[in-house]
Amino acid sequence: MQSQFFFVDKAILIVYLLAVILFGAYFRKKSNTASGFMIANGRLPSWAVGLSIVGTFVSSITFLAYPGQAYNFNWDVFIFSLTLPVAALVASLYFIPLYRTRVRVSAYEYLEQRFGSWARIYGSLSFMLGSLARIGMILFLISLVLHNLTGWSYAAIIVMAGIGVTAYTVVGGIEAVIWTDVVQVIILLSGAVVSIIILLLGMPEGPGQVFAVAAQAHKFSLGTWDLDLVQPTVWVVILYGIMENLRNFGVDQNYVQRYQTTRSTREAARSVWTAAIAYIPISALFLFIGTSLFAYYTVHSGQLPPELQGRLMGDKIYPHFIVTQFPPGLRGVLIAAIFAAAMSSIDSSLNCVSSLTLLDFYKKYINKQAGEQTAIRMLRIFTVAWGILGTLTGLAMIQVKTALETGWQLAGIAGGGVIGLFLLGLG
Repeated sequence: MQSQFFFVDKAILIVYLLAVILFGAYFRKKSNTASGFMIANGRLPSWAVGLSIVGTFVSSITFLAYPGQAYNFNWDVFIFSLTLPVAALVASLYFIPLYRTRVRVSAYEYLEQRFGSWARIYGSLSFMLGSLARIGMILFLISLVLHNLTGWSYAAIIVMAGIGVTAYTVVGGIEAVIWTDVVQVIILLSGAVVSIIILLLGMPEGPGQVFAVAAQAHKFSLGTWDLDLVQPTVWVVILYGIMENLRNFGVDQNYVQRYQTTRSTREAARSVWTAAIAYIPISALFLFIGTSLFAYYTVHSGQLPPELQGRLMGDKIYPHFIVTQFPPGLRGVLIAAIFAAAMSSIDSSLNCVSSLTLLDFYKKYINKQAGEQTAIRMLRIFTVAWGILGTLTGLAMIQVKTALETGWQLAGIAGGGVIGLFLLGLG
């Protein structure tokens, strides 16, 4: 695969990374205050914030895992997307008004109001550790893809991505994060659409053959409707989707902090609904890529190398298709889109953990009288520090055989108790 990834593709990837950093630098003057750095002084339009939330949802994991899931199995994970409006309704009616009136930036300030300072410390630390695990996991997963495509070492890719995303986040603050996410979501969707076009045009009997082959193999199935809470039935996915999305919109600092970047409570609610509605067709788009890949390689089975012809190889099929079927240049844009997905997931986490470090620890326990210049300087220092820690975590995961499961386990251990505290606080 590496031999087919030409110099022009690598050049596009590097130019894209540099362009993103320069784009972030454009917002430096707008993020020269603590409020500007953390919440953009509450001046961003709801549609941009909504697309930024979508960017957090559509990580590099989704970009690769959803096509892989549809290729291996069916569309059962699409049910998860359909639960988003339920969570958006609860968020717009309860969570957003709560946070807009009771806290300023840190979601865990609410825990302090309900239980005391220990709860705020616990909640903030849990989010930080969970974010660190997520950053490391995403950096490592993107290195797996780019290593197979470019031949670059895992460590080099992780360091390059870590430096890039830290650079534009530390320079431009949350405004750079959100506007960069908007651009990257557009790139992601463009790449997905181009993939589908190439797949449909590659079918010998025309685009309709994709649907015929997929339907015959029951690839559009949403799963079983049995009343079994042990297996991943439709009912289990519905319950999981509602709870997980309520956790995202109600507890996760990545979302709570975005509520404060809009001009009003109504605008914040509109951003959540923008994300919830937009993600449904976007997730279907990525699932359809996986279904189309199944149909394509069912017809063109000879194009798959032996090592990709076994069961459950879906996660590796899409990168293989990009390298072997996309023309040079366009292939580089697609890889940049995958890279963009990773960066969209990391930049928000870096900004949030830096904000929490300032508000929940530095200004609360170390320097209570910190002025504006001190606050913005410390925010940038904290962003660099967390960027380094996240990059080191990604490098450490090179030694872990199951990075995805390990990352989820660490994040679950770190954040599970916080959900319980918030539920107690609502009582």
